[in-house]
Amino acid sequence: MGDTDPAGPVMDRDEVDRALARLGAEHEAVETSLLALQDHAGRRLLEGARLTGRTAERWAATEASITLLWTYFDAYTGALRTAREIRARRRWSSREDLVELTELLRGECVTVAGSAASAAANAPTPPGRPGNRLSERYSLATLVERMNELYAASLDVVVAADAVWSALPARIDLLAAELHRTRRLAHPVGVRPGEHPAGDDLERITHSLTALREQVVSDPLAFWKPAEGSSAPGGGRPDTTVYDREARALEEVRREIDAVLAVRQDSEKRIVRLRDVLSRADRTLAEARTARGEVLAKIAATEVPVVSGPPTVLQEQLATAAEYRRHAQWHRLSPLLESLEQKAEDELERARESLTAVTAPLAVRAELRGRLDAYRAKVARHGLAEDAVLVKRYERARRMLWSAPCDLRVAREAVLRYQQAAAELLGAAAPRVPGQGTSEGGGRPGA
Repeated sequence: MGDTDPAGPVMDRDEVDRALARLGAEHEAVETSLLALQDHAGRRLLEGARLTGRTAERWAATEASITLLWTYFDAYTGALRTAREIRARRRWSSREDLVELTELLRGECVTVAGSAASAAANAPTPPGRPGNRLSERYSLATLVERMNELYAASLDVVVAADAVWSALPARIDLLAAELHRTRRLAHPVGVRPGEHPAGDDLERITHSLTALREQVVSDPLAFWKPAEGSSAPGGGRPDTTVYDREARALEEVRREIDAVLAVRQDSEKRIVRLRDVLSRADRTLAEARTARGEVLAKIAATEVPVVSGPPTVLQEQLATAAEYRRHAQWHRLSPLLESLEQKAEDELERARESLTAVTAPLAVRAELRGRLDAYRAKVARHGLAEDAVLVKRYERARRMLWSAPCDLRVAREAVLRYQQAAAELLGAAAPRVPGQGTSEGGGRPGA
């Protein structure tokens, strides 16, 4: 093995046989891969499609790469066939055969015409080799590496395009069918473009899905996200960002239409309920106005808040709601009812607060009357009801509380003076028993 040639040390027969076996296995693997690529559904679709954008550019380069790949494979096949023929000349190869085989198997003995490379103008140029040469020379090992590179790059484009075409158009079609059903539901309830925001959304989604499908079909690689850090052919996933956004928008429109349909089903009950709430508010305000007149007549020296009349705007809006219902304008009725329901509840609460504020002086007078009678009953149980001071103070307080107009401030002072006098007499009248605390009711414990 001391003799060498430009390809390195001359190989012996065993080395030649091992090299031929390895190269034969590689040839078979490459051929299998090329045939699989040739029959790949994605490649056939790419060949027959009218491509645009990024996909058109990459497929043009990929077609050139595939053409060059077959050229390389044919050159590789020819070189391997020649090597096998030389080895088959004789059982024990001569030195001249071994030298020739060494040059063929290890040296740059495979020539690829420059016309093949120029025909594949967009194909990657081998590292370290200038383009536009009349011919290129490769070793079999380098040629295998080059074919692997071209195959991986070509397969990546084919698999990516096929993955997008397999995933997105069908999903877009399903969403478009759902969009069509939604439009059929929307139209009868007045959700139309120019009349309802959801109708405008449906129109926009329709145009967006149409444009999206056209772009996906003509430029699938624009919707491909390569996997980060992955060098495997086809590593990645379809980009569904636009599809997902439109799917969410359609779901929001469906919810809006469902709300409108619900309004159509229960609008009559809701309008009846609204009338009832507003009627209760009106009655409460009327009661408050009546109570205010009574307070002004019966209570002196106090501020009584003014009671406003019923808001006519709510009645007008309620009439508008009834009009919308009669003309099946559900998309307008829905937001109006929601607004009216809240306003009606607020109006009823305001009316109740107004009644409470107006009747507060009467409530104070009633509380003073009750306190006065409670203390009179208490002193009566102790036999002190006929006390002259108590009788005088009781009559004064009673006269103030049961006469009109009643001055609550003076009446409150009179009730307080009666309470104080009663408390003094009850304290003086209570007997003290040794060992027991003071108790009311003539010394009865716990009375």
